[in-house]
Amino acid sequence: MAEDKRLYLIALSLLKGIGSILSRHLLQYFGEAEAVFSEKKHLLEKVPGIGKQTVAGMLETRAEALRRAEQELTFIEKNGIRLFSIMENDYPVRLRDCQDAPVVFYFKGNADLNAQRILSVVGTRNATEYGRGLTAGLLKNLAEMFPGLLIVSGLAYGIDICAHRNALKNGLPTVGVLAHGLDRIYPDLHRNVAVEMLNKGGLLSDFASSTVMARENFLQRNRLIAGLADATVVVESAEKGGALFTANIAFSYGREIYTFPGRVADKYSGGCNRLIRINKAGLITSAKDLAEALGWHTGKAAAPKEAQLPFRHEAPDHPILKLLAEKGEVQINELAVLSGKPVHQLSSMLFELELAGHVKALPGNVYALTP
Repeated sequence: MAEDKRLYLIALSLLKGIGSILSRHLLQYFGEAEAVFSEKKHLLEKVPGIGKQTVAGMLETRAEALRRAEQELTFIEKNGIRLFSIMENDYPVRLRDCQDAPVVFYFKGNADLNAQRILSVVGTRNATEYGRGLTAGLLKNLAEMFPGLLIVSGLAYGIDICAHRNALKNGLPTVGVLAHGLDRIYPDLHRNVAVEMLNKGGLLSDFASSTVMARENFLQRNRLIAGLADATVVVESAEKGGALFTANIAFSYGREIYTFPGRVADKYSGGCNRLIRINKAGLITSAKDLAEALGWHTGKAAAPKEAQLPFRHEAPDHPILKLLAEKGEVQINELAVLSGKPVHQLSSMLFELELAGHVKALPGNVYALTP
C-alpha cells in the first residue's frame, strides 16, 4: 500500500465523531480515504447518514488528524509495526465481516490472523483457582488436538493472561488485543508475557500510539477480540463484567459463544450460568465438547442459537427501548444509525436490557421489545 494511502486511512480513523461504521461508509461512498480530506463541505454533507454537525467536526479536525497520522506512520515504521487496512485483501476475513470493523489496525508479531481456527478466551479479572484450572486444561487439550489454533484475548489480569500464558506453554500462537496504542503495555506486570507473544503470536490494537487510556477503550477493543475469532469462550464471569460484553458482541456478529458452568453460589460463575440459562452460550466441560460443538472434527457448522429470556423487570426510561417501541424489530446496524451509538457500545446496552428481560434477540442480529 502506498504511503500516502496509508496516511489518509490512518487520518480517517482519527477524525472527530467518525467511528468505524461511518469511516467504512465514507470509504464506500468516495472510494478512497483521501477524498474525505479534499472534498468541500457541501459535498461531504451530501453523503447519506453524515449530518452537518458530523461534517463540522470532520472539518475542524482534518488538519490535526493528518498531522497525527504522519506521526503514527513514523512510529510504526520505526518499530516494525504492520498496518492492516480494510481496503487490502490480507485484512482478516472474520473481522471484515463485522459491521463495525476498524478501517485500520496495528499489529506487531508473526501470527496468521486468517488462521484456519481462531478462538477467543476471556473471563473475569478476579480468576479463581477453578477458572485458572479450566483455562489451563482447555488450552492443553486444544493444543493436542489443533496445534495451529490461534488464541486471542485481552492481556488483562485474570483469565486473559492465564489464557495467553497457557497458550504459550503449550506451543499455541496467541494474540493480545490492547485498549491503547502499541507504544505501551498495560498492565506493566504482563510485559514479559507480551514480549514472548511477539515471537509466538503478537499484539494488536486499533488505537494509535499516545492514545489516552480510558474506560470506553476497553469496550471498544472487546469487539476485536470477538470479531477476530470463530468463537468466544467465557471461562469465568460475574453477572456483570467485560467478558460478558465481549460475549454479547460476539453474539451480535453471529459468532458462537461457549462457557463452563459453575456452582450456583459462586460469584464468578454467575455470568456464565446466566449465559447458559438464556441460551446465549453453549455449555462445555472440555476441549472435546468445544471441538464437537464447533464442528472442528466433522467440518459441520454449529447451528445458530436464539436467546429467550424467562422474565423481565419493570421497564426503565431508556432511549433504546423508546426506539424499539417506535420501530418494532430493528437490526443492530440500523439501531446504531438511529441511536447515534457505535455498535460495540450499543451491544453492551442491549445485553444489559436483555438480561433484565426488556428486549429479546432475534436471528440476524435483530432486536425487539419483549412481549
